Amino acid sequence: MRRKFVAGNWKMNGSLAGNEALLAAVAAGAASVSQVECAVCVPFPYLAQAQKVLAGSTVGLGAQTLSEHAQGAYTGEVSASMIKDFGCRYVIVGHSERRALYGESNAAVAAKFVAALNAGLIPLLCVGETLEEREAGVTGKVVTEQLDAAIQAAGVAAFSKAVIAYEPVWAIGTGRTASPAQAQEVHALIRARVAESDASVAAGVQILYGGSMKPNNAAELMGQPDIDGGLIGGAALVADDFLAIVRAGA
Repeated sequence: MRRKFVAGNWKMNGSLAGNEALLAAVAAGAASVSQVECAVCVPFPYLAQAQKVLAGSTVGLGAQTLSEHAQGAYTGEVSASMIKDFGCRYVIVGHSERRALYGESNAAVAAKFVAALNAGLIPLLCVGETLEEREAGVTGKVVTEQLDAAIQAAGVAAFSKAVIAYEPVWAIGTGRTASPAQAQEVHALIRARVAESDASVAAGVQILYGGSMKPNNAAELMGQPDIDGGLIGGAALVADDFLAIVRAGA
């Protein structure tokens, strides 16, 4: 039986002054919902603060991206081992904003996926289509190509140590949300694609929904058979909202 998993993605938000209360509130609230896995992925400068505040809690810590390189002359980059130094368990790989704004190709995302696994991190692999791609009827093709790149680079067995997040790009930060049926359709497609290589891995891999999940729609979305939780953006910045989503998974 797959556990529900709710991960917060702070994106480029936060401050030393404000993070303390947010992290403390999330840690306190998550303690009473032990049946749901919970994590927050914070900007690199706040990893040390988050590590300290979350120490001893049930909330996992993650980063929002990483370099595909282990070390070297890559100014401005952050390696998997550096992330591990701060007690991170997770790292987001291939978020749609990284793909669209910073030109990360499927091959580049796959390389980061492998780098995370090699360091013992759990990658949260993001896949999803734009509005134009959905309207053109190529959602399945786009998502499959994104997923296949990681499968080919790391092998399907790697997904027993990874998480997948489906994020319809048209529903991120727009207030629009895929209907539960729309989301379930793509989640089922993703699981079926993994099952083509290994049915056992497919049955166990957690697939999160990452398109404007909020307290008022979380329970219905997570009630779908192949939706195992959420990758939460804006609502992760408000402790009460984030915890309401966590509780909806219980």
